[in-house]
Amino acid sequence: MKHLKYIPLLAACLLAACTANVPEEFITVDEKPVISPDYTNVTVPYNIAPLHFAYCEEDATDAVTVYTCGSETLVVGGLEPQHNIKKWRQLLEHAKGKNIDIASYIKKDKWYRYKDYFIHVPEEPVDPYISYRLIAPSYVTYEDLTINQRCLEDFNEKVIFSNMLVGTEESGQCINCHSCRNNNPDSLQFHARQYKGGTVMAFDGDVRKINLKTDSTLSAGVYPAWHPTHHYIAYSVNNTGQSFHTLNNEKIEVQDIASDLILYDIDKNEVTTVENDTLEWECFPCWTPDGKYLYYVSAHFEVRDYSMREREIIDRYQEFKYNLYRKSFDPETKHFGPKELVYDAASVNKSITLPRVSPDGRFLMATIGDYGVFHIWHKSADLMLFNLNDGTYRLMREANSNDTESFHNFSTNGRWFIFSSRRDDGSFTRLYLSYFDDRGRARKPFVIPQKEADYYLNFYRSYNIPEFMTGPVTVSPHKFAERLHGDATGAVYHTPY
Repeated sequence: MKHLKYIPLLAACLLAACTANVPEEFITVDEKPVISPDYTNVTVPYNIAPLHFAYCEEDATDAVTVYTCGSETLVVGGLEPQHNIKKWRQLLEHAKGKNIDIASYIKKDKWYRYKDYFIHVPEEPVDPYISYRLIAPSYVTYEDLTINQRCLEDFNEKVIFSNMLVGTEESGQCINCHSCRNNNPDSLQFHARQYKGGTVMAFDGDVRKINLKTDSTLSAGVYPAWHPTHHYIAYSVNNTGQSFHTLNNEKIEVQDIASDLILYDIDKNEVTTVENDTLEWECFPCWTPDGKYLYYVSAHFEVRDYSMREREIIDRYQEFKYNLYRKSFDPETKHFGPKELVYDAASVNKSITLPRVSPDGRFLMATIGDYGVFHIWHKSADLMLFNLNDGTYRLMREANSNDTESFHNFSTNGRWFIFSSRRDDGSFTRLYLSYFDDRGRARKPFVIPQKEADYYLNFYRSYNIPEFMTGPVTVSPHKFAERLHGDATGAVYHTPY
């Protein structure tokens, strides 16, 4: 500790909202307290669940935390403060557009008051729900994975669907990327591979199982992008494999052997090719909010020896450099224009992936790394932001870390974004929230709060594919399972419009 100064407090300080007594005498410390998770000087939505944390100061035996915003005060005792959720909500509601100042008193041999920090509370809320995949770290237990939903306003978490509801010991299943249309949980789709595979779609009050694979397409739909105004979904279709390295610090590489883009018309149950150049690896489509442009990424790659095509693709994995493209689109005629290069990442020896356009159409967020398209496995992966109005772009240094930043999405109002990161331990992806202002600047990210302060220290699964939702998914997991057990309706192929 530095700069200790003894100060007697002249009056007793038991505040009306207290659950603990504020010390009458203490020594001041000119340092912020060390807490885990780190919620110091963060910007949070007024409808977020309590930020539960633990004090990490050595030899500490007790603590008192005081939250103050104007006339509102909340006092919580303990080294792992547990907040009354009703009082927490009252405090954050009062703090809209303001700061909450936090004073920390920690007891060791004496009481010490650490340097205050703050929480800023903007006037814009975050979407109340998120959905995500939870997957174990082992490469042989992928069948034990779920798609979950979590209410951000409290700690309520439920399973949307689990592999184990359909898979058996003999026949396994793998649920793939889920997605909601315009963050609406009533329009949800996810893909199941292998046993009883198919694309499950909860749409227009119905639950359907579609086989999007046709004789004219590479695979079933994999990575989806719902059209914002019409009943279409753009997909990449991918033949994906995994490689394992014995000497590389990044032990696993996920890459496509081939990939194309398709468009699915939900009403007509019709699949159309968008891009299928044999020298291009197209992936991760994303619409603009008006639905008039489709962004995606693609890598140019030429095989030298077609007799060893697959082996060559695997061996030359670091040569895959994805660029950012877009195509104009007429929703009425379903006609796409020619592809336009938006950002040539390969020219600077980089690779870009996962484009996401902000709801106001002004910004595009992506992930950039040294190579490849599955950046969740790459420590070089960072968030990058494009201003679509003036064509400028930059690394989001205010949100990035020294480890992996990957899958990301915007809230409905565009003022928040969520992303997966391995900044905590380098092994497990956790979900982080950050405020996104109207100038395209992010605030200090914070990990999604949990009921227990040490939750992430004891949770050995990775989060991925975070999606905001305006409410909960109401279709039960067993309803999805029942539909998956049934036959799929085959999509019909139509030549490009």
